[in-house]
Amino acid sequence: MKFVEKKWLVVTVVILVCYLISIDAWAADAKKTIVFNDRSWDSIQVHNRIAGFILEHGYGYRVDYMFADSMASLTGLGKGDIDVLMEMWVQTNIAGYKKLTESGKMVDLGPNFTNAPSGWYIPTYMVKGDPKRGIKPVAPDLKTVEDLPRYWELFKDPESPNKGRFYNNPSSWALTYEINETKIHTYGLDQYYNVFDSGSEMALVTSMVSAYENGKPWLGYFWEPTWVMGTLDMTMIGEPAYDPKRWVKKDYGCAWAADNVVICVNSKLVETNPDVVSFLKRYETSVPLTSSILAYMKDSGGKPEDAAIWFLREYPDAWHKWVPDNTIKRIEDAL
Repeated sequence: MKFVEKKWLVVTVVILVCYLISIDAWAADAKKTIVFNDRSWDSIQVHNRIAGFILEHGYGYRVDYMFADSMASLTGLGKGDIDVLMEMWVQTNIAGYKKLTESGKMVDLGPNFTNAPSGWYIPTYMVKGDPKRGIKPVAPDLKTVEDLPRYWELFKDPESPNKGRFYNNPSSWALTYEINETKIHTYGLDQYYNVFDSGSEMALVTSMVSAYENGKPWLGYFWEPTWVMGTLDMTMIGEPAYDPKRWVKKDYGCAWAADNVVICVNSKLVETNPDVVSFLKRYETSVPLTSSILAYMKDSGGKPEDAAIWFLREYPDAWHKWVPDNTIKRIEDAL
């Protein structure tokens, strides 16, 4: 073969290889960007980054995180502006959940974690004391919502000292805020307590931690899994047993149901990206596991993406079950 022919053969091969590479790059770029719904609490942000890391490095997707709280997030999920909601608290958002699933705009892929408790809490030392800290019990008989009228003075609202203060979640979490506000009225506690808008999850946590560190009374709404509930010794105030009829009636005069926290996606994703849906169907954790991830993030001072990488490194047996074998090495190499 003449030199010129060899030269052109090499050039042709190089051009062909470059073309194939460009086709692969185009195909990767053409993949849909998977948009996760970020909310203001830690656990959903961490689960988003865990799933996002896996999809990005194991499946070759681009990922994005869109912040939207409460009803705005459900609207975005229904329209397709948001693809994935890693934590749909079904009981808390039952009306929106039913509306989107029954209309076919949203698909429930199954649990992320189950039996997640929420309710009204006080520090345990108020009931039992804490000898190590020299704290005596100030409300030994405070067990249920029926006992709260007798103890309102312990929780005096500094801005309105003729009533106690109940720390509610931020009003931007519209439905949850409304439920707690309605509960106060249903139980006849509005003549004894003011409902205080915490403004943000951070402010709510800060109020609890500050009271706890100083051995002071505190009463408010909270939930699990969170790092703070895994760190502080808190006691849930008793309410009448959960009754779905009270929830439908919307007087909410009963305990919160332990919530099943499920993963939901926009229905179009099922057809357009079945590999993403297959992975998310297998994604499942638990309340204790999620709390341990959040505790690591708190103790290390890291961000949600740091906690996600820590989980992926520390719990390979968990996430290996979620993905095909051919993606595991790519994910581990990225770690």
